This record gives sequence, structure tokens and C-alpha cells, in this order.
Amino acid sequence: MNPKVDEHLSKAKKWREESQELRRIILDCQLTEELKWGQPCYTFQNKNIVLIGKFKEYCSLLLFKGALLKDAHGILKKPGEHTQAGRLIRLTSVREIVEMEVILKAYIHEAIEVEKSGLKVKLKKHSEYKIPEELQNKLDEIPALKTAFQALTPGRQKAYIFYFSAPKLSKTRVSRVEKFVQPILDGKGLN
Repeated sequence: MNPKVDEHLSKAKKWREESQELRRIILDCQLTEELKWGQPCYTFQNKNIVLIGKFKEYCSLLLFKGALLKDAHGILKKPGEHTQAGRLIRLTSVREIVEMEVILKAYIHEAIEVEKSGLKVKLKKHSEYKIPEELQNKLDEIPALKTAFQALTPGRQKAYIFYFSAPKLSKTRVSRVEKFVQPILDGKGLN
């Protein structure tokens, strides 16, 4: 047990009991406990396996390579639309966690085996994401913008592509592109 996680959980206002129960279950699986990204994270040979997350509506187990698990019980969910590797198991009560203990341990053990085997999630390259027409038009119109956009890190490019692609209306996409021309020219990311 990591003292940093003890302190973190003692300060939790929401999902404290649920997080402590998840912690007990995970530690039974012989993982190393750390505090990463402000959350309890559990590793095997310095590789991330599972993280306890706390959200408004639920707490969760995030399995870092959950996309590679079999999901025999159909309980793994993508945290976000564009998530490629991680999968969540959403939980809302200590009772539910206790009832699912055997299943949760099975998923954690499977995640450990995936890590031991060296399997990797085949991630989509940023170049495989379709650039929205409105952004492409602006890149074609302003060569310096195209150069600046290509100089951004892949993560920043992807964030812009997702942000510009999200609206249904073209005029909203155009407005978003216009708003971020200067930040892109300045080499800045979306946030």
C-alpha cells in the first residue's frame, strides 16, 4: 500500500468507500500501487495495468489495454469516442463492487497476462484521421498555416482535427477554424 494513495483516498469527497473497495481487490491481484495523474494507479513491472477513476456519476476501473481484453461479461466501455486502448468498468456502489469482485479480478488478471505477453494495441496514426474540409480549405488558402499545422505535435494536430470535426454545421466548423488560425500559426495547441 502506497502512503500517497492513503492520503489521496482520505481526502476524497465522493466515491471514497467504493475506491477503497476497488483498491483492496486490485491489491489482491499483486500489483504495485502508485499515484499517477492524481489517481490510484496499479502497475506490473512498471507497466500501467489499471487506474481507479472517480467521476460525477460513477467510479471506475480503467484498464489501460482494455481494448485487447475478451470482455466476456460485456462490461467494458470506451471512456471517450476517440479512445483507442483504454476501457472502463463503471461502478456505482460498494455492494455492486463486492458482487462483481470475482469478475473484476478476472479482468485484472487478464490485463496482466496481456501485459506479460507484450501485446500492443494497434493505434491509429494521426495521419489516418480525416482533416475536415473547412480546415483543409484554410490550409490550402494559407501556406504558412499549413506549415505551422504540420509542425504541431501529432497530439495537437489530432486535438484540432477532433475539435474542428465535431460540429454538424459547416458554418460552425468554419468559425472554429477561423478562431484558431493565429494559435496554430503561433505553434499552440487547442488548450
